[in-house]
Amino acid sequence: MSSPRPISMERLALFPDFLYISVATFLTANHFYIIERNKMEIKKLENSSVELTLTLEAKRIEDEYGKALKDYAKKLTMKGFRPGKAPVSLIENKYGDAIREEITFRLMEDNLKDSYKDMDAKDRPLPYSTPELQNEESLLPFKPNTDITYSVVYDVIPEVKLPEYKGQEFEYEDVKVTDEQVDAEIERLRQQNAMVIAKDGKIAEGDIVTMDYVELDADGNEVANTKRDDFTFTVGRSYNFYKLDNDVIGLAKGDEKVIEKTYGDDSGMGTDYLGKTIKVRVAIKEVKVRQLPDVDDEFAQDVKEEYRTVKDLKDATRKSLEQNAEEENKGRKLESALEALLAKTTIAVPKSMVEAQLEQDWRNLVQRFGMPEEEVEKFMRANGGGKQEFLDTRRADTEHSIKVQLILEQVKEEQNFTVSDDELENEIKKYAQDMTKDNPNYDAFKMYAEDDIKFAKARDYILENNTFKAVEKKADAAEAKTEEASPKAKKTTKKKADSAEN
Repeated sequence: MSSPRPISMERLALFPDFLYISVATFLTANHFYIIERNKMEIKKLENSSVELTLTLEAKRIEDEYGKALKDYAKKLTMKGFRPGKAPVSLIENKYGDAIREEITFRLMEDNLKDSYKDMDAKDRPLPYSTPELQNEESLLPFKPNTDITYSVVYDVIPEVKLPEYKGQEFEYEDVKVTDEQVDAEIERLRQQNAMVIAKDGKIAEGDIVTMDYVELDADGNEVANTKRDDFTFTVGRSYNFYKLDNDVIGLAKGDEKVIEKTYGDDSGMGTDYLGKTIKVRVAIKEVKVRQLPDVDDEFAQDVKEEYRTVKDLKDATRKSLEQNAEEENKGRKLESALEALLAKTTIAVPKSMVEAQLEQDWRNLVQRFGMPEEEVEKFMRANGGGKQEFLDTRRADTEHSIKVQLILEQVKEEQNFTVSDDELENEIKKYAQDMTKDNPNYDAFKMYAEDDIKFAKARDYILENNTFKAVEKKADAAEAKTEEASPKAKKTTKKKADSAEN
């Protein structure tokens, strides 16, 4: 059996960065069903795919085939005949089978596209699912004056049948603001307001280092595309490609050194470097250190003019954290409800939907790096894996996220939310302040904005029509270990802050 022939079609997605899908409510619960309409048969298959069977009438084929023969006769040059004067019968004898095959496949594709007009939205292919022709070998060669019945398989929007999602009680882990969190936020403000000053001494952990570096080969020559000038990083606290933190400690401004490193299994490097010994030449150009301010009234005023004392700063910090906690708790409530609904819902997510989202995630990652894709690939391999590893690690979470999205989609469809003109205009302004109806992209923005509003209403509907029971947040193993290891440090930080306040 030959591999299925992809039948191309125009992409339907308006916004490739998002997987928002609007569909009609599903009308059937049967796993397999058949719809017959205008010589069209739709059979539902497993995993949210369908087999569409169509019939292409012989008359349509023969009409187009006859036109094609005449067109070829006008264009072809054959020995013994002037250009364009070869008899049609001769053209047909020599090229007829090839022309018929070309014409028939084109008409099959056109027939496929036309069939979508007579379908319910739920039966149409997903924008990223290419219909694949089945059993091509049984169709060839195409016979004259014969109807062609053929089948394609493609993915459709998954069916979602929700359990009751009103009047339920869900538990969520309640987030509360602690004194330690307030102290940590004030410490962050200290770091943010620190003065960065030049350092004359030797490099220590936490220092800000600017250096040039280049990888060297066994002969001491520079390796192409590894040179980096004026690279700045914080020792022990920010990323550097060759993991040179410990190697530059003890150096000073103006120092040059060839660092020899062997990357073992615990190095966190990718296969390109794992187990290898390399040389990197570094030249220290500048060393700086952060000078942290004391937590006193002057510091509070520097953070914000309206703060007069450390107490003002602490009170405002706590209020801000509590507002954030309120929003986080709202998200936790919604998540608990959606997870509970998902546990009672079977959703067969097609592979094409998952792969489309993963590919978009990869494109977004490349864009964030601001580098060519091959450079991003190299970086990823050096740190444990390339594109495929990135996709594989995200696959399960991506499928789960799509299922949650589909649950919200179903709520949105069932509740049939409306959107006012004012809501729509305000939402559009979030994306583009200057967007007007004269803009050629306005309709696309409008469609996206309207869908976004409806999704927000679906989320609010779940929150407003159910009750939520707060339970104490369980500390994970990492948090518990941290708390056991550093109680003194936390108390010291708080003591210093209290002392400054007094």
